[in-house]
Amino acid sequence: MAGNQQDGKQMPRAVHPRELAAPGGHYSHATVANSMVFVSGQLPITRDGSDLGNAPFGAQAQQALDNVKVALECAGSGIEGLLQVRVYIDDIANWPAFNAIYAAWAGQSCPARAVLPTGPLHFGLKIEVEAVGMVLRDATGS
Repeated sequence: MAGNQQDGKQMPRAVHPRELAAPGGHYSHATVANSMVFVSGQLPITRDGSDLGNAPFGAQAQQALDNVKVALECAGSGIEGLLQVRVYIDDIANWPAFNAIYAAWAGQSCPARAVLPTGPLHFGLKIEVEAVGMVLRDATGS
């Protein structure tokens, strides 16, 4: 993978997938450095920028995970390249539902993971997911 070069060193590369809504703050959806992909916390926000705050937990969880997948793929990784996933949920009572949705989403991939109950999240959303993966192929877009 050809990355940004400065003085012979690979510099971090921000990834801004067109398939995701623009970030709501000063950050990128993902950053690639040293063959690693760091995915910023993904909320249940659709491509057009609509948040799913009024949707059931399951729909929110699926959207957040789908956003993580898009960010990974656009950075040259994928679910199979995941190393670690950190999940923030508003209520520990949502853990069983999340675990079932996550298992279906992750398939055979079984990265390290933490699920942390936080109380209310930004915009009244119920979940945020961040991840670390490894680059598997050339990036498809950013």
